[in-house]
Amino acid sequence: MSLLSEELARKKEEARVKAITNLDRYKFMNFGYWAAIWIHLNQLSGVKSPNPFKPFVDLARTMMKEEKK
Repeated sequence: MSLLSEELARKKEEARVKAITNLDRYKFMNFGYWAAIWIHLNQLSGVKSPNPFKPFVDLARTMMKEEKK
């Protein structure tokens, strides 16, 4: 693994942790910021990791379906 790819992996993990930490603190705008950073770094890295925020998206979709009933 090259130095650049190691740094990108480290930064992706940092962004993931910061996003979830901010969501836990009800700081929704900060969550969105760090989630977007993670997405961008994932695209740049060349290693397409699964989106760690997919469970949140799935939950939101379930909630929307329930609301429409």
